[in-house]
Amino acid sequence: MTAISRGETPVPEGLRFVHLGFGADAVEYTSAWQEQRRVHAARFADELPDTCLLLEHQAVYTAGRRTADEERPLDGTPVVDVDRGGKITWHGPGQLVGYPIQKLPRPVDVVAHVRRLEEALIRVCAEFGVEGTRVEGRSGVWVLGDPVEERAALGGLNLDFDPRLTDELFDPRLSGPEYAPSNAGQRREDRKLAAIGIRVAKGVTMHGFALNVNPDNTSFDKIVPCGIRDAGVASLAGELGREITIAEVLPVAEKHLRDVLEGAELLPRAV
Repeated sequence: MTAISRGETPVPEGLRFVHLGFGADAVEYTSAWQEQRRVHAARFADELPDTCLLLEHQAVYTAGRRTADEERPLDGTPVVDVDRGGKITWHGPGQLVGYPIQKLPRPVDVVAHVRRLEEALIRVCAEFGVEGTRVEGRSGVWVLGDPVEERAALGGLNLDFDPRLTDELFDPRLSGPEYAPSNAGQRREDRKLAAIGIRVAKGVTMHGFALNVNPDNTSFDKIVPCGIRDAGVASLAGELGREITIAEVLPVAEKHLRDVLEGAELLPRAV
């Protein structure tokens, strides 16, 4: 079976993967964004099948539409403002980024699309022995920390006085390494393994996910990642306690993205 485009040219069904660049060929953010828009337009016109762009980015901070000024870097580090949902994050070497460009039935169920991406990434993590999960009210894939009452005290203070939980003005960017997002694993807190931020235009998805494989997570310490002050970030390498590469993760990610995105029964949002 094939879908027929406007020009009566058969378009293969199923999800195709396009590798834009990894390692020394990591992709500058705006170039990838431009390619997303090109593929998005072609998918809307049924000139291409559903397509997932996979890549590593050159180091960059990007801010979704809901990013607050007080969540950006304090030192004037440049930030690219983008049209996806969510808040500010970092992309760079050691992070597998995927942009699934997929046509969905209307009215579009955005939440269902996010849940499918989470499910695929949870399966990827599980294959490497890392238990990823969802956290209610927070998109992405997480490693759960210890219960609050079992965590070690910070800075000599009992966690009953943890300023992140009691002080609305607390800023982790100014409070030293004991509060840094990159050290959340040492504190046994919830920490995000994969961030998800998407946009749907004309019934076709854009943007997608970033899975931390083996990045330098201290890059997240300049910002309030995803606007979340009481949790941090993680990586597969950090959770496993060993080196792991994008090359190892890439075929596993493709397998589970294909299984989940192709295998899902796409339904319009209930109205």
